[in-house]
Amino acid sequence: MTAKLSTGDAAPDFTLTDADDKSVTLSDYRGKSVVVYFYPAAGTPGCTTEACDFRDSLAELEGAGFAVLGISPDKPAKLAEFRETEGLTFPLLSDPDHEVMTEWGAYGEKQNYGKTVQGVIRSTFVVDPDGKVAQALYNVKATGHVDRLRREIGV
Repeated sequence: MTAKLSTGDAAPDFTLTDADDKSVTLSDYRGKSVVVYFYPAAGTPGCTTEACDFRDSLAELEGAGFAVLGISPDKPAKLAEFRETEGLTFPLLSDPDHEVMTEWGAYGEKQNYGKTVQGVIRSTFVVDPDGKVAQALYNVKATGHVDRLRREIGV
């Protein structure tokens, strides 16, 4: 079983490649709140819904001091295509070896159509300005999740 993060835990730092092949490091966001969300695959219906909901809420989130980072196992070229197709305006990061996902508890056993499989566990975290986990949400639904998150964080 993959270890899960809880409120108050230090958010594991990472450096991942974005859709433009540039490195993005979580600790570079210190001093700002960050929503880090993990999703299974760019361009699939649920992941598109979730990403577009974040895109459509980005102005309000940023206005309240939150940055958004999306992480999937997709390669940068696929992330760039996803970004362009959907008009996404926040960083999409590539974790093809699932190392960061595993460290955050967002990769492991999950149920998929009644079967137990290994894969990305759709998860969202709010990291506070000090780098601590303020919220850890596992097994979230793609539809309606961003609205629920916004209500919970008061945005």
